[in-house]
Amino acid sequence: MKTLTVLQHTSAEYLGNIEDHLEGRRIRFQYARPFATGGRVPKPAQLRDGLIVLGGGPWGSAGGRNVPTLIEELTLTKAALQRGLPFLGIGLGAQLLSIVAGGAVQETDLRFDVGEARRVDPDALGGYLPERFPLVTFGRDLPLLPPEARVLAVDAAGSPAVFQVGANALGFAGHPGIKPAIVEDLLMEFEEAPTDPGPTLERMRTLQRSIEDALVPIMTGVVRVLGLMD
Repeated sequence: MKTLTVLQHTSAEYLGNIEDHLEGRRIRFQYARPFATGGRVPKPAQLRDGLIVLGGGPWGSAGGRNVPTLIEELTLTKAALQRGLPFLGIGLGAQLLSIVAGGAVQETDLRFDVGEARRVDPDALGGYLPERFPLVTFGRDLPLLPPEARVLAVDAAGSPAVFQVGANALGFAGHPGIKPAIVEDLLMEFEEAPTDPGPTLERMRTLQRSIEDALVPIMTGVVRVLGLMD
């Protein structure tokens, strides 16, 4: 049975509906919470069978408002990739993957968007990535991918929504397992918030069933690509 380290940046944002899909496959996960009293970023030697790095809420990595533990997190991400461990980056985690793989990050304002992603690689996630699926993003900054990254899906503007680096490292611009409560708690946890988030949150609520339905094939593909049941 594999055990994944899950690096969490805020008390509000966690794996959400992804937890059920991991538990249903008997894949264990342990949260690391550097922001909590006494918390810290795990040392590379503490990684077991894989690493998931979650979104950062208002924290980014391009210089405007960097997550306080950015250097330690980049070191941990690099160690995971060097050891060939499965890696899943969501939001801020996808930015770290881009940086470590030789890309960069573009500074943007904090945003909360609900839209749709479109698959551009028919074999994405072993063929399990839906042709179209809801895309919910809450965060700042955008990954600028290295040339060798494989873009699997794009958003309405053509920016990468899902990408792969190497054999077993994936980046998601949005949180595929997000719940409305996660966004609600992010809005309460921090003073900084996107402009007028209410209408966007209501739209997200109307799409929640679609988000959950899309997560079923997405997680099937993620588990296969990352080899989490090998």
